[in-house]
Amino acid sequence: MKPIDYINRENLYGAHNYHPLPVVLDRGEGVFVWDIEGKRYFDFLSAYSAVNQGHCHPKIINALIQQASRLTLTSRAFYNSTLGEYEEFVTKYFCYDKVLPMNTGVEGDETALKLCRKWAYTRKGIAENQAKIIVCDGNFHGRTITVISMSTDPDSYGGFGPFTPGFIKIPYNDIPALKLALEDPNIAGFLVEPIQGEAGVFVPDEGYLRTAFNLCKAKNVLFIADEVQTGIARTGKLLACDHEQVRPDILILGKALSGGVYPISAVLADDDIMLTIKPGEHGSTFGGNPIAAKVAIAALEVIKDEKLAENAERLGKIFRSELLNIKSNRIELIRGKGLLNAAIIRPKGSQTAWDVCLALKENGLLAKPTHDHIIRFAPPLVITEEQVMEAAGIIRKTIEWM
Repeated sequence: MKPIDYINRENLYGAHNYHPLPVVLDRGEGVFVWDIEGKRYFDFLSAYSAVNQGHCHPKIINALIQQASRLTLTSRAFYNSTLGEYEEFVTKYFCYDKVLPMNTGVEGDETALKLCRKWAYTRKGIAENQAKIIVCDGNFHGRTITVISMSTDPDSYGGFGPFTPGFIKIPYNDIPALKLALEDPNIAGFLVEPIQGEAGVFVPDEGYLRTAFNLCKAKNVLFIADEVQTGIARTGKLLACDHEQVRPDILILGKALSGGVYPISAVLADDDIMLTIKPGEHGSTFGGNPIAAKVAIAALEVIKDEKLAENAERLGKIFRSELLNIKSNRIELIRGKGLLNAAIIRPKGSQTAWDVCLALKENGLLAKPTHDHIIRFAPPLVITEEQVMEAAGIIRKTIEWM
């Protein structure tokens, strides 16, 4: 089969809810992926930061294989021999009392919303069905009905109403707007991305997270951090909130929690919040399954053992410096933190960021545009300085040529 045959088969039998670059990938290792014809590419998307530990990391793969040959799923109808080990490991790793394991990032967000509302009614004393949660313009927390109800992106919510009530939308990176919204006594929580990824790697002003956290504390409002994309060492710290010494009341993790090997997400909180949900009030058939438990432990061990947060911090600065030296008026702005970065692209005639990504693909680097004019650059955190320089050279050559 030729690449077009694979593409046509997906288009014929699969829903058209994605618009992929025209490349058919077949194998991955470390920072590289290969297509079905054997061409090698730098992966600068990392499955939207799910593959922070690199493709097919041997320690994580080995954990998957060993557990898969022993016990895969029991559901939470019974205890199993791996879940408690994982729960102890992950809660101590991130310093929380309890974890609620789920599978996907959006399930983690939905779980956090339920926890926040239940806490509001049983602890804060908000009247039943009156709790409100503050969210930010430009957010991306997934695509369930409830989560798109808080979206300001027409591509996410258009044509899918009616929507779930109970959300107050304010501008991102706007402390006065947050302060005003917090005056409502029915506010239960503030859900925020420390850096808005899908919005184009929008990094808020220094001090924003700390000030927002303090304002929430003063009003007895839960600070809920969606670190599904920014967490697990991506921004140069274990969590993006760590840059401002903020410890969220509810922490949502996913993606790289498994190193891209298995669907795993988690919500962490202390007892006062987590124990408001009782048996039968929330659950998941696959959440906390034995494979997920062992894979997540291995994935988190790799982060610490290989000092990937430190690598992201150091190489991120080098990468941004290289991009800033590109001699082209096609680049309007470079922004990011750690190895989560973006280039804002000026259009040239009919050419958009999509066309730049197509050219990058031809030159051996895969990246994906967001919002037509922004390209996100997020390689696996196992990348070396030599590889960063080579990849930056590809980007420079491509953009200066176009």
